[in-house]
Amino acid sequence: MSGKRQTTMAKLQRERRVAEKRQLKREKKAARKAGELPVETSEDEVGEISGEGLAEVSEEQPAEISATLDVD
Repeated sequence: MSGKRQTTMAKLQRERRVAEKRQLKREKKAARKAGELPVETSEDEVGEISGEGLAEVSEEQPAEISATLDVD
């Protein structure tokens, strides 16, 4: 049997970054709860509410698409 494997530096760095990210998230959550930061909304929610970024939908199809759909 071989000895215990050492953890690589890359893994230690990844774990450290994850721990820091989680800590920042906890701090932001606590600040929002205390009323220090405004509640953030994601871009998807903002777009749905305001209608921004929605493409115009036309009922006309390009001739190339119509030709391939009409083939029986």
